[in-house]
Amino acid sequence: MKATAPTPMTAPVLTVSLLALLVAAACGGAEWPRFRGPDGAGIAAADATPATTWSETSHLQWKAALPGAGSSSPIVAGGRIFVSCYSGYGVDGGEGGQDQLVRHLVCLARDSGKILWDSAVPAELPEDPYAGFLREHGYASSTPVTDGEHVFVFFGKSGVLAFDFDGHQLWKVNLGKRSSPRRWGSGASPLLYENLVIVNAADESRTLFALDKRSGKEVWKTEVAALDLSFVTPILVAGEGGRSDLVLAVPGELWGLNPETGKLRWFAQTQITGNVSPSVVAADGVIYATGGYPAQGTIAVRAGGKGDVTQSHVLWSSETASYVPSPVVCHGHLFFVSDQGFATCMEAKTGKVVYKERLPGLRGSKPFYASVVLANDRLYAASRRAGTYVLATTPKFALLAHNTLAGDDSDFNGTPAVVGRQLFLRSNRFLYCIDAGAGGRSE
Repeated sequence: MKATAPTPMTAPVLTVSLLALLVAAACGGAEWPRFRGPDGAGIAAADATPATTWSETSHLQWKAALPGAGSSSPIVAGGRIFVSCYSGYGVDGGEGGQDQLVRHLVCLARDSGKILWDSAVPAELPEDPYAGFLREHGYASSTPVTDGEHVFVFFGKSGVLAFDFDGHQLWKVNLGKRSSPRRWGSGASPLLYENLVIVNAADESRTLFALDKRSGKEVWKTEVAALDLSFVTPILVAGEGGRSDLVLAVPGELWGLNPETGKLRWFAQTQITGNVSPSVVAADGVIYATGGYPAQGTIAVRAGGKGDVTQSHVLWSSETASYVPSPVVCHGHLFFVSDQGFATCMEAKTGKVVYKERLPGLRGSKPFYASVVLANDRLYAASRRAGTYVLATTPKFALLAHNTLAGDDSDFNGTPAVVGRQLFLRSNRFLYCIDAGAGGRSE
């Protein structure tokens, strides 16, 4: 691995406006600032109480038409919701050529679903053609991230962009124009670490980048061919001595890097090869990685260490796996839904499969892209075409509810966001606010 030396930085004091705090307090709950929630674990705050059942006439607070499709997830901060979309090309039904492709960062009011602004970004060409598996997720698959004052979004070959909460573009940085041989486009989402915006630009340049969030200036980069076909959003894991490790899976290995420099601290060999999409999760000092194709698997690795920790830190491995959705850890168990439609529970300590049950009513060959989220001791799994399943967090399979929204036959690929009593779902057409305190609906 090859990394450039980091630029010295001074940490700014993070300020959040009183208005944003008041709005968040009024709506209830902590915020959902990035892919899979506050720490990327897919777990809502302890005070989250979303509805278990809903429909077009029950608990639907509002439904907002989006300017385009997308597989990214909504994020929530300061009484606002941010979501990315694309339009003009790569939309089933046909609109135009690649020169018409536009990506959008959309800001909506959390209380009403009103679009406050829509920042449109024309694509830098050429792009990967709308063909093969790219048709499954499109050109807006990366979830934005926010620090409460700014929003950062990754648009693949069109770069990383920073916006303020009023929709003004602050900076834009290109991270490469290459493509993997499979030409599947981007999948990873950015994350924040102190003053850094960290992005896995595997498809664009086989490189991890850390950018100064204030200016977009490159602070470090780690370029390595092994990143090819890693569509993983990295997470930060508490390591030895209070340090934080930047952790992600790549084909055949699990990496722990120094987030301040991008240098490799440790790695473990895995049986997860081919291509890797799910993000890793961590709990109680153990990291869990899953994915791969055609050689799939799940592995548990004790966090921390130095160098090759395959022999010293790998706790167990299993051939049971999820191909696209990421897992959650709860009550000593690993839960996930697979792209094949199975709800799966494994013992976190041993990797033993507790249950693997096919969910009813699924449609299509790849029924799940969204990851499961945990809220109020329930698991929420949004399928692509057959509604959202609510499962118990018990070692015995229990389907608590199966919720559908009539009138929307587009794909639901984005992972839900949960804040307080509200759950936000996005499809290729709409953003929905499901509110446990709402009885009716508004548009």
